[in-house]
Amino acid sequence: MRNRQLYFCLIAGLFVLLSTAQRAVAQKDSVHLTPVTVYGFAPERFMSGLKVQKIDSVTMEQFRFRNITDLLSLNTPILFKNYGPGQLATVAFRGTSPNHTAVLWNGLNINLPTLGQTDFSAIPVAGFDQLSVQYGSSASVVGTDAVGGSILLGSAKPQAGLQVMIGRQQDSFRNSQTQATLKYSTSLNKQWNFSGKTALYDGSMKNQYRETIRNGVDMIRSKTFQKGLVQDLFFTNKKHELSAHVWLTDNALTTNPQNLAGRELTRIKSYRTMLRYQFEDWTLRTSWVRDVIDYAVGDYSKLDHAVTDRLGIRGERTFTWKIGSSGSTMQVQTGGEFTHYKTQVENYERPVITEDRGDLFVLTRFQVSPRLLASLNLRQAFVTGYNPPFTPSVGAEYRLVQDKPYTIKLRGSIGRSYRVPTLNERYWKNLGNPGIKPESGFNKEIGAEAVYVLNKIHSFTSNLSVYHNKIDNWTYWNPANNFHVENLQLVIARGVELQMGWKGNWEYLKLGSSINYALTRTSQEKVYDAYAVDVVGKQLPHIPVQAGNVNMFAAYKWFHLTNQFQVVSKRFTTADHSQSAVGYVLDNLILESNFSWSFANASLQGRINNIYNTFYLTINGNSMPGRSFAISLVLSAKTSEK
Repeated sequence: MRNRQLYFCLIAGLFVLLSTAQRAVAQKDSVHLTPVTVYGFAPERFMSGLKVQKIDSVTMEQFRFRNITDLLSLNTPILFKNYGPGQLATVAFRGTSPNHTAVLWNGLNINLPTLGQTDFSAIPVAGFDQLSVQYGSSASVVGTDAVGGSILLGSAKPQAGLQVMIGRQQDSFRNSQTQATLKYSTSLNKQWNFSGKTALYDGSMKNQYRETIRNGVDMIRSKTFQKGLVQDLFFTNKKHELSAHVWLTDNALTTNPQNLAGRELTRIKSYRTMLRYQFEDWTLRTSWVRDVIDYAVGDYSKLDHAVTDRLGIRGERTFTWKIGSSGSTMQVQTGGEFTHYKTQVENYERPVITEDRGDLFVLTRFQVSPRLLASLNLRQAFVTGYNPPFTPSVGAEYRLVQDKPYTIKLRGSIGRSYRVPTLNERYWKNLGNPGIKPESGFNKEIGAEAVYVLNKIHSFTSNLSVYHNKIDNWTYWNPANNFHVENLQLVIARGVELQMGWKGNWEYLKLGSSINYALTRTSQEKVYDAYAVDVVGKQLPHIPVQAGNVNMFAAYKWFHLTNQFQVVSKRFTTADHSQSAVGYVLDNLILESNFSWSFANASLQGRINNIYNTFYLTINGNSMPGRSFAISLVLSAKTSEK
C-alpha cells in the first residue's frame, strides 16, 4: 500500500511540476511553441521505440465486407484462432493469450470485462475508419491488457460535402453482408463546422456447407446474425472540438443449429457511447458501455443472462515546449481516468458485483534532435481490492540515415505491463479466485526500419523486430485442479518479426508485394504444481513457431488483381505436446474493378478463398471450410460543399 501511495504522489507531483515548469520555461530565453492541436486519441505519438503498423485506407476498403480477423491475419504477422465464418475468433499476439491484447475504440478499451478479451469475428471493418496495430507491451500508454500488443480503432472526421455509399456482398454457403454509410460535413457559421457519419451493417452467415466432414474431422455447423450502427458527430472550430460517438453491435451465434437438444446460442450485444470535448490543450472524455451476454444450450427459453455496465471519465492536459535554439521540442500529456463497473452474472458468487478502477499517467515525447526521438511514460493503476504494478516504459528512435534515397531508423524500448484479472476469474462460482494476482510483465525489444526509393518508381520497405516478453503470474484455468483459476507462475514469449514490401508505379501499371513473417517461441518456465512438470519449456498450445503471409498485386488502369498466401507451421494442441495439428498453406485470389461517372462510382470485387481446397484446422477438432467464393458491389456518390 505504501508503494501505491508513493507512485500516486510521484505522478501527482509531476503534474504540478509540469504546470510550474511550463510557466518557468516561458520566462526564459527558450521560446514557447504555439501548440499544434491534435484532435482525438492518438497514443502512437507517445510510443517511440515501439513498433506501430498503420493499415492504409486502400487495404481497409479491400476488406470492407469482412471482419478484422481476415484483414489482420493477411496483412500482419499476428495469428488468429477461429472456428469458421462468423464463429469465435481470438488473437494470439506475439505468442500470448487472447487476454493479453488490448482493443481500443477511440481510446476506450472495449474488451469484455467478464472475459477479458474480444471476439474479433464481431468487429467488422465497417465499424471504424482508422486502424493501427501496436506490437509489444504498451501498458504505460493504454493501460491494462496491453501485454502482447494493442489494436487501435478510430473514427475520422469526414471531409466537406456529402457522401452516400451502399454495398452488398454474397458469399458461398448462403452467407451475405449489407452495408450503408452516409458521411456529411458543412459549415454552420464563420466559426463552427459540423460533420458526421452514420453507418449501418447487417450480416447473415448461415454456413450451409456442402460437406459436414473433411478428412475425417467434423465441420461445426453454425449460424451467425450480425448487425450494427455507427454514429459519429463532430462540432469544431479553431480552439474547440466536441464529438459524440456511438457504436451499437448485436452478434448472435448458434452452433449445431440442426440439433434442437444440442444447439448452443451465444448472443453478445454491446452499447458503446462516448462524448469528448477538447479545448486547446485540455481534453475531457466521458463514456458509458453496456455489454449483454445471453447463453443457452438446447432450450432457448432459459437463458444465462449477464449484464455489465461501465461508466468512465477521463481528463488530460498536453504541454508543449521548444527547448533552446537547437529545435528540440518536448510534449507531455498528463492526466487520469476513472471507471465504475457494475455486473450481474447468474453464475457469480454474488448477484451484483461492483468495482472501481482508476489510472494516473504521464506520457512524454522528446524530440531531442532531427535524428533522435525519445519517450518516458509512467502509469499507476488502482483497482478495488488489488494493487496493480507501477508501469513505466522508456523508448527511443534514432534515424541512422536520412536525407538520402534511403532512410534507416533504429528503435528500442523496455517497459512494464500488467493485466487486471477478469471478473470471471475472480467471481465465477466455485471456480473463480478472488485472491488471484494481477499479471505483471516486462517487455524488451529492438528493431530497425528502412525505406528506399529508386527513380521515384520503385519503393522498398523493411521492418525487423526482436523481442523478449516475461509475464509473471500468468492466469490459467487449471485442468489438474478441476479448472479452478490459478496463476501459472512465469511465461516467456520471445521471437522475431520481419516485414518487407516493394511497390512499382508506372503510368498505367502498378505492381507490388509484401511479406509478413513471425518466429515465435512461448513457453512456461516455472513449475507451480505436478501437472506442469511435463510442460515446462515447451511451446504453448495452438501457437505455431512459424507463421506468415505474402501478398502480391497488379493494377492496370481500373483493374486490380491480388494474390494472398498464408502459411502456418505445425502447432501442438496439448500442453505436453502429445497431440498436434499439421501446418497449412492457404491461397486467396481477389479481382477488383472500379468504374466512375460524373455522378457516382462503382466498385466490383470477386474473391476466391482457399483456391486449392486445402484441409486445415486453427482449433483442434474443427475443420475449416474448403474453397469458397464471394462477390460484392459498392455504389457511392459524393458532392462537395460549395
